Amino acid sequence: MCVSSQPTLNVDIEAYLQRIKHVGEVRPTEATLLSLHRAHILAVPFENLDIHLGRKIVCDEGRFLHKIVNEHRGGFCYELNGAFAALLRALGFRVTLLSGRVAGEDGRYGPEFDHLTLLVDFENPWLADVGFGDSFLEPLRLNPGMEQAQSGRVYRLTSIDGAFDLEVSAEGKWKREYTFTLHPHDLSEFAGMCIYHQTSTESHFTRQRICSLATPEGRVTLSDHKLIETRRGSRQETLLAGDQEWRAKLCDLFGVVLPE
Repeated sequence: MCVSSQPTLNVDIEAYLQRIKHVGEVRPTEATLLSLHRAHILAVPFENLDIHLGRKIVCDEGRFLHKIVNEHRGGFCYELNGAFAALLRALGFRVTLLSGRVAGEDGRYGPEFDHLTLLVDFENPWLADVGFGDSFLEPLRLNPGMEQAQSGRVYRLTSIDGAFDLEVSAEGKWKREYTFTLHPHDLSEFAGMCIYHQTSTESHFTRQRICSLATPEGRVTLSDHKLIETRRGSRQETLLAGDQEWRAKLCDLFGVVLPE
C-alpha cells in the first residue's frame, strides 16, 4: 500500500491517551488499533460547534491536536481523523489519508475531499474512521465483500475499478455511506472542502449545531435544542428549554465548555 508523506509533528502521546481514556498496550499492532479506535469514538464527540461560534477551522494538525486534547473538544471529520492520524503515526503506525465522497439522501456521491478517512497499513490493511458521526466503533478490514457486524449493524466494502464503497445494513436494507480510492493525500488537499462545509448554505454543517457521542449501548446527541438518546435500540427525544440548558447538557454529557 502507498502511504502519504506527512510532516513529522510532536504529539503529546500521553496527554492524547489520557484524553481518550486509553490504557494498556500502545505498540503498533492490529489489537492496539482496534482499542485506540474504540476509545476515541467513545471519548471524543463529533461536533460542528465552532462553525456556529464563527471560529474558523483550519486544516492544521497542530490546531486539531490542541482543540481535541487541550481544549477537550471534538470536531468533524477533518479534525477528528486528522488528529487521530497524527496520534497513530506518533505510535509507529503507517497511516494514509484518503478522500471520501459521501452519499446523499438520493444515493449519489458528493465531491472529492467531502470526507477524510484513514487507511492503516498492515499485511491486511484496515479502514479507520473516527470522524463520520454515527458509524462503526472499530475499524473495518479492507476486504471487499466481507460482511462485518458491529453494534447491531452490518458493514461491507465493495470494490469496482479501484474504488471502494462503504455500505451499512440496518433493518435489512443496504445503504451507501461513502466511496473512496486508495490514492494517498496530504491534509492540505482537504482545505477547500473544509472551508466549504463551514461557509456554504448547501452544507448540512451550517444548518444546525450538532454534538454527538457514541456510548457502549448507543449514542447521545444534541441537535440544536433537541436531546436524542439511543440505548439498545430504544430512542428518546427531549426538547431543551433554551441555550442555558443546552450549554449545561454540553458540559454534563460531553465535557464541552464553550466560550460565552
